[in-house]
Amino acid sequence: MIFAVSFIFGLIIGSFLNVCVSRLPQNLSIVRPASRCPKCLAPIKFYDNIPVISFILLKGRCRNCSAPISFKYPVVELLTALLTAFFVSKWHASPLWLAVALAAVYVLTVVALIDLETMMIGDIFSFSLAALGLAGSFVNPYFSGTAFDRFKYFLTGGVFGAAIIWFLAALGKKIYKKDAVGEGDIFLMAAIGALTGWQGVLTTLMMASFFGSAYGLTLLALKKAERLSSIPFGPFLAMGAVINLYSLVKPEYFLFL
Repeated sequence: MIFAVSFIFGLIIGSFLNVCVSRLPQNLSIVRPASRCPKCLAPIKFYDNIPVISFILLKGRCRNCSAPISFKYPVVELLTALLTAFFVSKWHASPLWLAVALAAVYVLTVVALIDLETMMIGDIFSFSLAALGLAGSFVNPYFSGTAFDRFKYFLTGGVFGAAIIWFLAALGKKIYKKDAVGEGDIFLMAAIGALTGWQGVLTTLMMASFFGSAYGLTLLALKKAERLSSIPFGPFLAMGAVINLYSLVKPEYFLFL
């Protein structure tokens, strides 16, 4: 029952995240105007705005102008629903941490999708994640000790996250003679460290490197990119961070690979 209810809640949140991803890069309000077709600008009726179901009933097209609706919308809704259901199922006994973790997952989802489309990460997202890291440090199941000890986990994780990406950025620029890592990735990694601690920084980076390499090799195989083409790193950092928020992956786990 709890899985089903949280899944439905996640669908609704996913619909809202789609609005954020669509409007925030254009500096548009996420509240007004109400949802509308990006092609003909006709307002979308409430019965045509039901997550996933409306997409199926409309056969992926606008009721007013028949313009195709991107598959991205139902995919994001389903992904958000699944993440919400899994996090609720695991952390419902720790409601304060659950609230922090889900808020972070939603922000990371928006970050990943915007970076994938625009190759930009707004600092406001990283600052929001860092604030969640600070607020959640006192209930974070991956931190321990006194309130001061937990604050140290938060602080050292943030500093370590920023430092390691800054080092990789400097190294990449020296090797490739161009920016290899964006400034937004530095702030994002700092925020991830604030949420997961230094161990989470290491494993997030390892997982992001694996996911990013797989994505890059796929693009090369499909001839949609060249060897030195730039690809966004934020989505893969976000993926690694979400995995760590669900269940912290310790660095020693990678010794078996």
